[in-house]
Amino acid sequence: MFIDHAEIKVISGRGGDGSASFRREKYVPRGGPDGGDGGRGGDVIFEVSTDLTTLRDFRYQRVFKAESGHPGSGSGSFGRQGKDLIIPVPQGTMIIDEAGRVLADLTQPNQRYIAARGGRGGRGNIHFATATRQTPDFAERGEPAEEKIIRLELKLLADVGLAGYPNAGKSTFLSRISSARPKIADYPFTTLEPNLGVVDLEGGGFVVADIPGLIEGAHQGVGLGLDFLKHLERTRVIAYVVDVSGMEGRNPADDFRNVRHELNMFSPDLARRNALVIANKMDIPGADVGLELLAEAVGEFGYEVFPISAVTGQGVQEVLYHLAELVKNSPAPESPVIEVQPEEPPTSLSDYELRYNAEENIFEASGVVLERLVAMTDLSSDDAVLRLQRIFRKIGLEERMKQAGAEQGSLVRIGQTEFELDLSHE
Repeated sequence: MFIDHAEIKVISGRGGDGSASFRREKYVPRGGPDGGDGGRGGDVIFEVSTDLTTLRDFRYQRVFKAESGHPGSGSGSFGRQGKDLIIPVPQGTMIIDEAGRVLADLTQPNQRYIAARGGRGGRGNIHFATATRQTPDFAERGEPAEEKIIRLELKLLADVGLAGYPNAGKSTFLSRISSARPKIADYPFTTLEPNLGVVDLEGGGFVVADIPGLIEGAHQGVGLGLDFLKHLERTRVIAYVVDVSGMEGRNPADDFRNVRHELNMFSPDLARRNALVIANKMDIPGADVGLELLAEAVGEFGYEVFPISAVTGQGVQEVLYHLAELVKNSPAPESPVIEVQPEEPPTSLSDYELRYNAEENIFEASGVVLERLVAMTDLSSDDAVLRLQRIFRKIGLEERMKQAGAEQGSLVRIGQTEFELDLSHE
């Protein structure tokens, strides 16, 4: 079936570790630090591809990970940057985070959005040499990868949306006017997913979307209802396709009124769009009676009615020219979604929270920048740990823990790292 939403996990590449190395050259007895920086991790990027019309591929792959940066090395050599991961998505895809915020609305061809940024490469030990610490034996680890749960939602972008009951002939009409080849058969709900077709006309073409058949109660989710009504929101023009043959005992006037009512209940703005009515199956004997009934019902809305046969091609060309004119004179509907940029992450080490977890008997400090600092610290190096302790004292973290009851040897958790509090320097 048609896939118009998907939930996936995106993981950027972590930064490469910095190098802790020293110059080793002949006749240079006291070579200094020369460790290079690690390479930056790759980003995860969504990019609009006009070759895609569904999110079907995301049924089979749910985790997307960019390449990590490579570690630095001696002689000040930088590690190679990790490759970005480009994820193609259809035009009209919205990127939504776990909180429900719309991060991006990808409506333009080749438009991009960076969903997860690669981690910064760790600095080599050449950066940590000072007048009092001339041979630092440590380097930074690469910044951890960024992980996010992302929801993708698709709203098709088309100039004309075909709306009508199942079996009204929308798919046949689309196959007649474009190179689209939707599945067509003589039973309800043949079309289980929207189909796009491009109409080529002298002076300019347009894109048509065949939206699966609507039935009474569609605006409340009955049948295929809400899954597909929303795809009409971005169309400039609505083409109501009505079966006037009467072969199934249906009343064309009632069919038209019901379909328009469903559109109006879903979105009054949608029902007010420029529109015309296509009276289909005029090749079937007795269709003239249905055409009269339909024309009477349509009159109150002021729409033009065009009798056609999608099977034989009768009247189709005239409809296309009128649709092209309507598209030309109809403004693109305003997107119901406003692009929202993600909030700027905190940049201060002092921006953290401290709490005591009585159940685990551990002190927990949380803060984006603080957790990043600890994750990038080489805890196997005594010098690196001492540097971290000095930073803790500088930002007041040790004092706050003592005020909260922490003592020598108390357990502390920052991010994914746990360690014992060392107050022996006092």
